[in-house]
Amino acid sequence: MSAEETLVRIFRDRVAFFAIARTRDPEAARDLTQDVMLAVVRALRSGQLRDADRLGGFVHGTARNLINGYLRDRSRLKEDPIDAALSVTGTSEAADNDRERATLVRRALGALSSIDRKILWLTLVEGLKPGEIAARLGLTSEAVRTRKSRAVKKTTQRIKFLSRT
Repeated sequence: MSAEETLVRIFRDRVAFFAIARTRDPEAARDLTQDVMLAVVRALRSGQLRDADRLGGFVHGTARNLINGYLRDRSRLKEDPIDAALSVTGTSEAADNDRERATLVRRALGALSSIDRKILWLTLVEGLKPGEIAARLGLTSEAVRTRKSRAVKKTTQRIKFLSRT
């Protein structure tokens, strides 16, 4: 397995979780996840990462920037009434899969402590930085980063476990 494939394998689920939390659109989240991973690989190939110890932050920053850009663009566009009608009345296997995944995510998040859920919410949905979250919750920035990292890992593992059962 190449280094790029390993990078994608390590960060893909985290980026996807972040994208779906921010967009609340599974299809857009899938596309954004691919865009983020492609942008990160291209940036690494061109030497844009200066400190390898900050790879996680680099990936997260890239994801945040691309997702925020998507959300800005989406807010500027008006939804086509035909597309809206189709999305309400149409059902498909993909929509069923998305609902099933959303159920798995809710169940996995339910297994976390309330503080860990709050940290994930503030990070992924509200887009706050660890320092801002720490100030709100009375924790240190390092504690927020550690708890967030562990919560994402637990959630990812729990979703994988639940999807097998």
